[in-house]
Amino acid sequence: MKKVIIAVHGLGNKPPKYLLEKWWKDAIKEGFSKNGIKNELPEFELVYWADILYEKPLNKWEKDTKNPYYLDEPYTKSPKNPVVEDTSFQQDVIDFISNQVNKIFLNEDKTLNYGFITDFILRNYFKDLEIYYTEMCESENDVACKAKYLIQKRIIEVIQKYKDYEITIIAHSMGSIITFDVLSFLLPEIKINNLVTIGSPLGLPVVISKIASEYKNNNGHNYMATPPGVVNNWFNLSDIQDKVALNYKLNDDFNSNSIGVSPIDFMVVNDYENNKNKNPHKSFGYLRTPEMSQILSDFINKKEKSLANRLACKWEQIVDGIKVQAEMLKDRLKN
Repeated sequence: MKKVIIAVHGLGNKPPKYLLEKWWKDAIKEGFSKNGIKNELPEFELVYWADILYEKPLNKWEKDTKNPYYLDEPYTKSPKNPVVEDTSFQQDVIDFISNQVNKIFLNEDKTLNYGFITDFILRNYFKDLEIYYTEMCESENDVACKAKYLIQKRIIEVIQKYKDYEITIIAHSMGSIITFDVLSFLLPEIKINNLVTIGSPLGLPVVISKIASEYKNNNGHNYMATPPGVVNNWFNLSDIQDKVALNYKLNDDFNSNSIGVSPIDFMVVNDYENNKNKNPHKSFGYLRTPEMSQILSDFINKKEKSLANRLACKWEQIVDGIKVQAEMLKDRLKN
């Protein structure tokens, strides 16, 4: 069966689609080369949605740093001698903070406390995400009213185009939220081999609350799980210094789907920098990590499992599925 990698970019304005798609592929190929993997990329397509929210793309030729279309973070190759820091203490601190933040901002039913604070955070730091979650607006012609539908439509069209392929989706930042929504609520029947989220804010309280509410509206419960169509793996890659992925342990927040697929969290080192300015959230740095290279190599080189292995895996999935159904029933009885 043919294979395809579908990429979904994150929030903020971007360079034109052709250039961003090329840079994503360049970063993946650089990772293969750097990590000793000899693979050719299969079919590759980037879902581009920045033009829905922005009038013009960023211009790599623009020299005026004050121009709103100045591109300050183009694709750059990995630094020759990156400094790898010991982040074990930082990881312990962030784990503690993340746990406390969830306790403060999330009720037991996953509704939000102190909504005015999260509204302020969205409005000032995640403008695109605020637009995506807009529920009330003055006019139906307002971009904010149409944005969620239009962005999701782009992803749906590309996934449906490749529905007869083996699919790996790589979703960055806000793109991971949109992709999760599409796979969970709009295309649950389409099989996805691997979902790979990078620099994902899916663990943030405001996002958890929105997703739980969507589950409640669609399924009558707020039991959050891996999208039903993900059949092999959900890999989640985070750099400990990536502030957008502050709550990086998605396995704590999302349960297995009915066939036993749950998030697998990887702590990685995002080495992106430009003019000595580091950005541990940048997609290019995530795409060339050893972990990403191995995930994509395994997908590209995947061989059929033996019958015995397939039966063993199937039995494990059935057992996990029974556990999931039991948890969902318990959740319904509570409510």
